[in-house]
Amino acid sequence: MDLLKMAEENTPKKPNKYSFIYKFLSLLSVVRGYNIAIIVLAQYLAAIFIFSPEKSLKEILFNLDLYFIVLATTCVIAAGYIINNFYDSKKDKINKPIKSRIDSIVGQRTKLNIYFLLNFVGVSFASLISWRAALFFSVYIFLIWLYSHKLKKYPLTGLFSAATLAILPFFAIFIYYKNFSTIIFTHAAFLFLVLMIRELTKDLENIKGDIAQNYQTIPVKYGEYFTKLLITILVVFTLDPIYFLWKYPEIGLMKYYFYFVGIVFVLFLFLLRKANTKKDYVILHNIIKLIIVIGVMSLMLIDTSVILQRILNS
Repeated sequence: MDLLKMAEENTPKKPNKYSFIYKFLSLLSVVRGYNIAIIVLAQYLAAIFIFSPEKSLKEILFNLDLYFIVLATTCVIAAGYIINNFYDSKKDKINKPIKSRIDSIVGQRTKLNIYFLLNFVGVSFASLISWRAALFFSVYIFLIWLYSHKLKKYPLTGLFSAATLAILPFFAIFIYYKNFSTIIFTHAAFLFLVLMIRELTKDLENIKGDIAQNYQTIPVKYGEYFTKLLITILVVFTLDPIYFLWKYPEIGLMKYYFYFVGIVFVLFLFLLRKANTKKDYVILHNIIKLIIVIGVMSLMLIDTSVILQRILNS
């Protein structure tokens, strides 16, 4: 409650000894620290279990290049959330009033300064790997800005660019390890479809603010019924990579994750059909988040003995 009270005030008349804590928590909310933590974990687990299964655990965890890729990703994504928050500030006052008040504790000028600093630091980390890595993250920064400023306001470009930008951090590791196996592309296809489902669900959740700010998202332009139909089609499309992955013994116990996804998607479609309020769409959005988070953790199920074997080998 203290944090919300602080957010409602423009600028405190006198410095408060807790003001730094409030601003730090506000900034953590802006950059969505919990999302970044999941992405970092996903990058390391993907490196261990998918991209380089033949390497020892020690070799991966103490790989400086991978460490710099993760640091660059963290900085650039955090900066991306800041610039997205900057452009969406008016819309978020409608869609997320409580979060918007918390985020407003840190001024817009301060956010922009941190945005430029994080991007500079991110590219600097990437340059320690190679000029190609620096170029990759520089392009990534530009694409995030373009998405936040322009692309997200239009139906198809907003949908595809959001899903693409979300998957690009894993593409950086994919390029680094040069592992071009079919199973990796299939995992990527499944994740891409889930991310598009998430974006469409989020658009349904935020439709009120999008209409007010003239964001031509798919729900705004084509309506809720069409969006629900499109989500249903995408859910059906996920069955193809899931079936393909089931045939690979290399996924180990992760096959049970895909059984779980199948059951959850049945529930998801049932709730989607009945959903007609913001609260309903928030629940659906959280279900997709749950699928993604559990999917990250289930990467360890690909080979349950791999960590122990690698520790012993080390």
